[in-house]
Amino acid sequence: MSTTATPIRFSGNTRLRDAFATYLRYPSPRLLLGLLVVALVTRLAVGRWSWWDLGVVVIMVAAQPFVEWVIHTFILHFRPREVAGRSVDLHLAKKHRVHHLDPKQIDAVFIPMRSLVIGLPILAFLVLVIFPLPIALTILLTEAAIGNLYEWTHFYVHSGCKPRNRYAAYIERAHRLHHYRNENYWMGVTNHLGDHVLGTFPNKDDVPVSPTAKTLGISASD
Repeated sequence: MSTTATPIRFSGNTRLRDAFATYLRYPSPRLLLGLLVVALVTRLAVGRWSWWDLGVVVIMVAAQPFVEWVIHTFILHFRPREVAGRSVDLHLAKKHRVHHLDPKQIDAVFIPMRSLVIGLPILAFLVLVIFPLPIALTILLTEAAIGNLYEWTHFYVHSGCKPRNRYAAYIERAHRLHHYRNENYWMGVTNHLGDHVLGTFPNKDDVPVSPTAKTLGISASD
């Protein structure tokens, strides 16, 4: 008898407050929200604000659409390959393929905890070593805010909540097209500036329905 638990899936027609309650039951949103609070309190305690803080925030926010596009295109959609006789795959890419196979599986929507537990301390260490403390903390606070925005937005567009405004509908529709129309387009999640600039936000009917939107071209045997 199998002991594998059946994945919990989004049911559709979800109320926003119910979606948020579900969101908070999972570890990665709680971790990211906790880090945001810690980063905010620490930055306020250190003080020593300057115009550099504003500049850092502006640069990071302006770069985010393109960072998101690059990560989605080249890391999340990374294809296994042979390097020096060894098969190389990425943990994030493996998890993302699970997400594409079943976009309604709730636990596959989130940033993998393994990636957060390994990646966040490395990021914090590098930022704190390279930059003066006040600026480093501003960078980490901004990154925490961006991470929370990404995690919630990605959850929201899969949750079955009815979009409450035109922007939410635009984000939800584009992400649905990425999953069910063609996985090579609509690579943004929180926004699609990168797609518009880089040519991956076509009209729906201008691209064919992809036979690999669910598998990303990788079979189970691969």
